[in-house]
Amino acid sequence: MEDSRKLAQAVHQKLLEFYGAPIWRNPLPAIDELVSTILSQNTNDHNRDRAFQALRQRFPTWEAVRDAPTAEIIETIRPAGLANRKGPRLQQVLQQISAERGSLDLSFLQAMSTEDARHWLLKFNGVGPKTAAIVLQFALGKPAFPVDTHVHRVTGRLGLRPEGMSAEQAHIYLEEIFHPSAYYDAHLNLIRLGREICVARHPKCPACPLYELCAYGQANCLKN
Repeated sequence: MEDSRKLAQAVHQKLLEFYGAPIWRNPLPAIDELVSTILSQNTNDHNRDRAFQALRQRFPTWEAVRDAPTAEIIETIRPAGLANRKGPRLQQVLQQISAERGSLDLSFLQAMSTEDARHWLLKFNGVGPKTAAIVLQFALGKPAFPVDTHVHRVTGRLGLRPEGMSAEQAHIYLEEIFHPSAYYDAHLNLIRLGREICVARHPKCPACPLYELCAYGQANCLKN
């Protein structure tokens, strides 16, 4: 584990030197982030944003989304894909939160520990480790390390996580090897690396700032 922590620190520093400190969009309220992340499942950011904005334009409040005919929700979020599954799931989550809390205000999570807030979010069907971690990190400012397909691929190639470890399992593992102060920057920079250089097919290893640290790159690519 200690070797993995050292590698994680080296990866973090090299990505900061290469990309700088990333700046994401302005934080959303936790309930907005939750809705956005549910819409993002199995689609890209552009389609997620189209569906999210369509909901905001068609319905004045999240309570209106919760109470609308499901067919209307499905039609509105169709740009995000899998609308027939996401629409009912989204409404069910909103309904369950309302039933338990009496409102859709999730600001109470701010007073909880990270693990208690994570546990509370994970009890809803359709809210998995990635969705919970995104809400924790980006809406609530709590230390969490979301693992999407890019982070999972890149950390696997780098040997930062055990081979065969699922994305779900990797959330806690990566939180153990990266320092909490690095979660935000490392998460976003690993995504950028995965989109631009360490792509799924034909990774651009010669251009990668992590080549000297990467077991996959040194075994499979030539550095010019």
